[in-house]
Amino acid sequence: MRMKKRFRDRRKIRLFFCPRQKEKASPGFTLTEILVSSSIMLVVILGALAFYARSNRATVDQQQYAELQHDVRSALYLVTRDIRMAGVGLPEEFFVYALEGVNNEDQGGEVRPDRIRILGNLEDPLNLKIDQYQGGVGGGAVTIKVEDASFEQYPYPLEFYDNKIVLILPNPKSSCRDGAIRKITHVTWSTGGTNEAFNTSPGLAPGMNPPGGLTSDSPCSPDDFDGGLVMFVNVKEFWLDVTGNYPNLTPGVNGYLGEPGVLYMTNNAIHYPLAQNIENFQLEYNGDLDDDGYLDGFQPWNESWTNDQITRIRQVRIYLLGRTPHRFVSVSGKVPENIYHYRRPTISDSPGANNDDYHRRFLLETTVNVRNLNLNLYNTGLR
Repeated sequence: MRMKKRFRDRRKIRLFFCPRQKEKASPGFTLTEILVSSSIMLVVILGALAFYARSNRATVDQQQYAELQHDVRSALYLVTRDIRMAGVGLPEEFFVYALEGVNNEDQGGEVRPDRIRILGNLEDPLNLKIDQYQGGVGGGAVTIKVEDASFEQYPYPLEFYDNKIVLILPNPKSSCRDGAIRKITHVTWSTGGTNEAFNTSPGLAPGMNPPGGLTSDSPCSPDDFDGGLVMFVNVKEFWLDVTGNYPNLTPGVNGYLGEPGVLYMTNNAIHYPLAQNIENFQLEYNGDLDDDGYLDGFQPWNESWTNDQITRIRQVRIYLLGRTPHRFVSVSGKVPENIYHYRRPTISDSPGANNDDYHRRFLLETTVNVRNLNLNLYNTGLR
């Protein structure tokens, strides 16, 4: 008994002096640590979102600017290509009908764009000599007989001629210098290439606006056209719709969209949109108008120019200004002075804007040598 009691006493003494160690606490974060780490994470997330938003704004801005550049470049290429060919197929005596300008057309908007009309056998080749012009003037039906075997010169099927627009020019030896523009109804072509003729119905080509005062009908007599020429013709106009509500045009009719800022090419009264988001379209002309053997320098179209002066035009300078459809959202603060990326600049005799609107602009300028009008200049040795 004494042994057991002594053992228990010793065990009590050992437990008293060597108490059992407490269990370690499980790992975790204090409230302070959680608040600090959450704040840091929130700052990182907000920074990443701000960087993404800024990058996205810059990307959207650059995307619309790239599209604008593409539109302006493509439109300028098409305009220069056709102006270069103005007057193709026309005899020298009728070069006055090759082109005509309109300076600062008033459409009711702040910008007054220019317009240019050109005429020529631009697309489908056809240039036949008239054997006999049968019919009166004033819009009546006309039959235009051409020399036998004329149609064999061009590989067109008969139905190709239907509804084509043709220019009928008098004999250059005639004193009359007015042509006529008509629409073909059908052609006559007998076996063996005889009795070849163009037939036109009463009425003139609708909606045509030829340059140089060339009328849709002609005051010339039928005899003036004998020995003249008949050719396919394109009457093209390059013009900018500023307001989207151009007078006497209806949206959805003949290709007209009825939207502002659209550059059109009107070919034989059908409107073809070339580019959108165009803000200004200006033209200048250069030639030896005073006939002193030297080019006079570029200047806007002048309504007082005579027919003789118009035939001496050799170059056309084209300005095409595009504007982004939306403001640049990546631009903040005040735009530096004398930087006109965000305001409409002065072009030729078209005044610019006084204030920034934060729409980015893209301006292209080029000079076109009117090839078919330059032939005379080259032949006389004057450059």
